[in-house]
Amino acid sequence: MFIFESKRIAIVIFGAILNAMSLNFFLIGANVYASGFTGAAQLTASVFNDFLGIGITTGILLFLFNVPVLLLGWFKVGKGFTVYSLISVLFTTLALEFIPIIAFSEDIILNAVFGGVLAGAGVGLTLKLGASTGGMDIVAMLLSRMKDKPIGNYFLMLNAVIIAFAGMFYEPENALYTLLTLYVTTRVIDALHTRHDKLTAMIVTHKAVELQHEIHKTMVRGITILPAKGAYTNTDQNMLYLVITRYELYDLERIIGEVDPKAFTNIVQTTGIFGVFRKD
Repeated sequence: MFIFESKRIAIVIFGAILNAMSLNFFLIGANVYASGFTGAAQLTASVFNDFLGIGITTGILLFLFNVPVLLLGWFKVGKGFTVYSLISVLFTTLALEFIPIIAFSEDIILNAVFGGVLAGAGVGLTLKLGASTGGMDIVAMLLSRMKDKPIGNYFLMLNAVIIAFAGMFYEPENALYTLLTLYVTTRVIDALHTRHDKLTAMIVTHKAVELQHEIHKTMVRGITILPAKGAYTNTDQNMLYLVITRYELYDLERIIGEVDPKAFTNIVQTTGIFGVFRKD
């Protein structure tokens, strides 16, 4: 358990540094904006500096934007999930403050693409280990529970606002390049992890009871246990069938690896469900 948690914290910190590098090395200097709270903080800092003459950094604004969200997440989403989000926000803020803003290229397309790649890598790696980068992840999860709509809808709404204001306050081309960054970021996240809100896991195992017990110790999820038989070995086994959220995938992988490393697991996208799905 200690090794898994240490690995998770290390990857969360590494992801935070990648996010900060995407901003300070590529996006901030080009006035191209990231997604979610990071992009909102970046755009607000640009407006304050360029139009109001108030010198406030993206890192400080990102932290301030996340404070109420993290408090809300602590009570409504879960303490463990929020702690990893806090680690991500803190190290992103620190990295943004200490990493210098450097322009590697004057080409805005290169800045948009490479900024998107680094941002996507940072977010994708963080999500892959069952954590989050805070901000919109927590807000979207809460709103999704209240309204029962896909989390992606809320990401789209916030990003649409960022793109619109980028076009209003700066050149319209900035909004288009921001779209390019968001597209690249999404593609990289998809390659490293998944942006699907819910996933279905089918686990074929000889240790169904032990797996079911360990899964229920970590997450509140209904599990259907079906009889199964190996075609080659002709041995009796069981298949555990359950639907999880994308944030629980890392914990499920860890549990399977600890209880039955020889289990066969198939993870597929779930586009919709009917009936009861426990959302906490």
